[in-house]
Amino acid sequence: MTAPTPAPPAAYGTDAAGLICGYLFGPNTQARPVAADEAVRWLTEPAVCADSFLWLHFNLTHTGAQPWLAQHAALPQTFFDALNDGLHSTRIERDEESLVAVVNDVHFDFSFEPSDISTLWANVGQHLVVTARQRPLRSVDRLREAAKTGLRLRSTAELLEHLLRAQADVLVDIVRGVTGRVDSIEDQLLANRLDHKRARLGALRRLLVRLQRLLAPEPAALFRLLQHPPGWMNEPDVQALREASEEFSVVLRDMVALQERIKLLQEEIAAQVNEGNNRSLFVLTIVTVLALPINIIAGLLGMNVGGIPLAQHAHGFWIVVAIIATFTGVAAFVAFRKRRDG
Repeated sequence: MTAPTPAPPAAYGTDAAGLICGYLFGPNTQARPVAADEAVRWLTEPAVCADSFLWLHFNLTHTGAQPWLAQHAALPQTFFDALNDGLHSTRIERDEESLVAVVNDVHFDFSFEPSDISTLWANVGQHLVVTARQRPLRSVDRLREAAKTGLRLRSTAELLEHLLRAQADVLVDIVRGVTGRVDSIEDQLLANRLDHKRARLGALRRLLVRLQRLLAPEPAALFRLLQHPPGWMNEPDVQALREASEEFSVVLRDMVALQERIKLLQEEIAAQVNEGNNRSLFVLTIVTVLALPINIIAGLLGMNVGGIPLAQHAHGFWIVVAIIATFTGVAAFVAFRKRRDG
């Protein structure tokens, strides 16, 4: 008897096709988990219930993910082009009767670093939603948890709306976290107890700039979609997507305001640094000016030549000290008077 050929090992958290999770949504029913083999049978059925749709979420680092999608999902070529074109700006475009979305989100283990931002690709049709990513993302994880706990959706457009709103919620959490850090830095700045403050603020500002550049949906593509949606998308779905995009706009405005606040703090820190440098330079200048008379007179009296004045005088030393003190006092008076006038 021939031993069965072992199946290739699946990547962590996925099956042999690279499927992380799959859910079947039906009318007035909770989401039901679906495996890859059942998804194949569902996709090949000659007739599909008009009110049901399937959501499949894939791990692109698995070598079997893209071949499975190309073989079974019948996705448009635009989706595969988006996977490999290297353009990661957030956008939603229409390709005939499908929506191809590129959404940027933060990693599940986000630690306020610009490198912790990754991309989610999605293809939304009337009865099928396919999402794919390379690293775990927070918005998708929230959507998965909602599906596990009985999320009910009436259409694929509503699932896309939930995904966009979940990403907006993640951005709100990030803005709150950055605001807390900026508040802490500002308190330390006011108490003059902050070290490496400019570097910390600069890192937060770079993070916000990159988030704004990657996460802001392209207005032209979104406008075209909302003006000319697919035929299967009804008006409530279009309105929900419009409201989700408005939530993005609100969060992005908050991010811009936070960037301006960080910029003002950086300018305040730069002013304090310049003031400290000016103070140190003033002290150095005063010391140099006060030491100038004694250096000049000591250099003159130290010459090994004849005719040194007061060399034979009984009180010559004290006379020279008095002359030096007088010149030093005059120099100090002039220097401090200019400082007060400035």
